[in-house]
Amino acid sequence: MSGRTPSTPSTASSPATPSTCATLTPTPATPATPTSPAPTVTRRTLLAASAVTATTAAIGTLATACGTASGQPAGKVAVFGDSAAWSAPMAAAGAAMKSVAGLRLVPEINPSLEAFEQVVKSSLRTNKTPDLLKYWSGYRLQDLARTGGIADLTGPWDAAVSRGWVDRSLREAFTYRGRVYGLPMNLAYWVIFYNPEVFAEHGLKPPATWGDFLAAADRLKRNKITPLHGTADGRWPSFIWFQEILSRQDPQFYDDLMNGREKYTDPRAERALRTLAGYFDKDWFTPMDMNHVDAAAAVVHGKVGMLPCGTWLGSTLTAGGGKPGKNVGAFVLPMADPAARPAVIFESSALVATVKGPDRAEALKATRNWLHPTVLKAFSHTLQDGCPNPRVPAANPVIASLAEKVRGERLRLLNRFWEQGPPELVEATVDDLAGFLLDPSSYRKVLRTMQERADDAWKVWREAART
Repeated sequence: MSGRTPSTPSTASSPATPSTCATLTPTPATPATPTSPAPTVTRRTLLAASAVTATTAAIGTLATACGTASGQPAGKVAVFGDSAAWSAPMAAAGAAMKSVAGLRLVPEINPSLEAFEQVVKSSLRTNKTPDLLKYWSGYRLQDLARTGGIADLTGPWDAAVSRGWVDRSLREAFTYRGRVYGLPMNLAYWVIFYNPEVFAEHGLKPPATWGDFLAAADRLKRNKITPLHGTADGRWPSFIWFQEILSRQDPQFYDDLMNGREKYTDPRAERALRTLAGYFDKDWFTPMDMNHVDAAAAVVHGKVGMLPCGTWLGSTLTAGGGKPGKNVGAFVLPMADPAARPAVIFESSALVATVKGPDRAEALKATRNWLHPTVLKAFSHTLQDGCPNPRVPAANPVIASLAEKVRGERLRLLNRFWEQGPPELVEATVDDLAGFLLDPSSYRKVLRTMQERADDAWKVWREAART
């Protein structure tokens, strides 16, 4: 985001203004409507925007003095997060937790995402740290665990597994050195959103094969509908299509590459970017500055055919006039290699407890009850996203059909690009991929640059792991 880091879930809007950590009540979303494409983003404007965002974040950090550091009244525990879109769901979960554990969760939000990370990491070195955090899984969580400032939650995890309250296959994403340091909050699948009414109008169905996907894109283009949404707006989305294509062409290579076991200069990585370059040649993409809010509305109104994103985008589609199951649908992108085990990218935020929080005992009690079906039903239904507790009914028909496919067909779960690899490497690689999106012919040079960064970053990460 996740200078910008992807927030999950969020409306993927323009960078938020830094604020203090006051509890926020989000204003009702107004329906978004398609806008005329803005002038095409250039590499220079993209980097300039990133510089402005970084400066704003630094100012926001100085202004931040979290209420969590002083603690909450007895019976209340604050959860410090980065997304205003999570305020209402967290409040709903807090009310539900009051009924099962006598505790109420209080959301505290700093929507300046860069400032949020800086506040978290700096506060862990002090005695004024938030009690509970909404954080990321994967290597970003490992990075936090290395500080010694967050609590071992293996006990609450094991208890939830024994009750059937969590999908045990998610454990690796929340583990550091064999211990669990975060509990899954949501379970977003990365899928392709589309408009079933538009597909039906043009004789299309959700693709069952890679060939079907390509044929659908071609037919949409011939009928003057932009087939695919792609964007570098906000910076972080630059990884989306690389992630989607690579994980469908070779899911094992994707997993190995993301974990530093393979190289970006491998022919399989080049094939993925070359595939995307071919889509640019066919003019299948939207302008690279079309954000997710406008793209969601464009899908609902039949201007864009397919939009890749996490299922957390559902609320944005609804705000744009979408109705799940009617003019909003979603499918898992088929495998390009039919011999590979079917896979899907997932994303799950982590509920983390700090070691030095002022309400530590109540915070740990909250972690023991977070995965309770009553709590997670309130949370996921307000969020309108997937749930890590398989006993919780789906929030809407689109989520239900996706969960049935993923669990019923035992799709391989691959963690999202943003959570995979040393955080500094991911940040730099996102910038490199943004450069590729703005100049698709540069893919070989981009891959070499990414591997040079990866060599250095993995060396540092592994050396740190040995200490």
